[in-house]
Amino acid sequence: MKNMLLLLSLLIFGFQAQALNQTKERLTQLMENQPVMGLSVAVVKDGKLVYTDALGWKEEGKVPLQASDLFRIASISKSFSATSIMQLVEKKKLSLDDDVSELIGFQVRNPKFPNTVITLRMLLSHTSSLNDSEGYFTLDAINPSKNPNWEKVYNAYEPGKGYQYCNLNFNMVGTIIEKYSGERFDHYVKTHILDPLGLYGGYNVDDLDVSRFATLYNYSRDSAKFMPSPAAYASRREELASYQMGYSTPIFSPTGGLKISAPDLARYMIMHMNHGKGEKAKIISKKSAQEMQTPLSSDENYGLALWKTDKLISGVELTGHTGSAYGLYSAMFFDPEKKYGFVVITNGCDPVEEEGYIRVIRKAVNILYEDWITP
Repeated sequence: MKNMLLLLSLLIFGFQAQALNQTKERLTQLMENQPVMGLSVAVVKDGKLVYTDALGWKEEGKVPLQASDLFRIASISKSFSATSIMQLVEKKKLSLDDDVSELIGFQVRNPKFPNTVITLRMLLSHTSSLNDSEGYFTLDAINPSKNPNWEKVYNAYEPGKGYQYCNLNFNMVGTIIEKYSGERFDHYVKTHILDPLGLYGGYNVDDLDVSRFATLYNYSRDSAKFMPSPAAYASRREELASYQMGYSTPIFSPTGGLKISAPDLARYMIMHMNHGKGEKAKIISKKSAQEMQTPLSSDENYGLALWKTDKLISGVELTGHTGSAYGLYSAMFFDPEKKYGFVVITNGCDPVEEEGYIRVIRKAVNILYEDWITP
């Protein structure tokens, strides 16, 4: 028996060593084939984090990227807001079918369908009929008493009867979290999600170690050069001085402002993969986790801040989310049944697309799948 266990251990060690070398070589080749500033990746297999790596630059030509470096992960942040809502629903402080007008404190009604209630569930699933045409970094965009053009925020279809991806939805969600938890949005996510899972990150730049931020770069095809995007990590000290709880929330960007490393994002992903149970704590119930992962829009396969796709890896259905902002592109996708998943983040690349996904992201995910999951 001891000999069998020893042989098995050697085989596993040999596979991992081979996969490590092969994956690094393939990712390096990918980055040589097209412009990429830096790439941070993580793989979960059998519900455990089995591989992390960082390649390229944190700061162009000066500082190499490390796996512990933090990124503004953009729209994957939406799932943290949705998870927070599910916690409040479980505590019976909210219902997904609540009228957003009552939750947020001013009228939220599509003027073309004034009798149709816009619910919290609709915000979380992008079926609210809202759009971002008036902006989304302040609630003034949709507040009839603040914006004379508020009607432009609404599309021509009835709420609940169509889908349009909309960042304003989730900045409104962040505001609702504040109103019904009594905690400032960034503090709530840290206290109820990040800290229990043992993760380092957050929405407030001023509470984090700025030396760990990976500089984000936009790529110009015309000049074939990368340009830094300093606004990605802008301080909010000035806005915080006059912060209004339950209204100023969008300054943290609940829709896209979380800063976290790829390995810690993978640990958060494990929680959703295990239907609410993380490595260190249970964050939401199995019922809540399944509800988040169940598509409400058949056209887009979008649930509550998580969607299903078989385009990232052809013919393989995965659940997760992507993100893009300031030149960064991110992806977090997993299989909740087979217990594997991937996190891929680049702080800058040529944004050419393939099958609806940024090519670098899609190719990196496929490399990780082939090297770590299919053998």
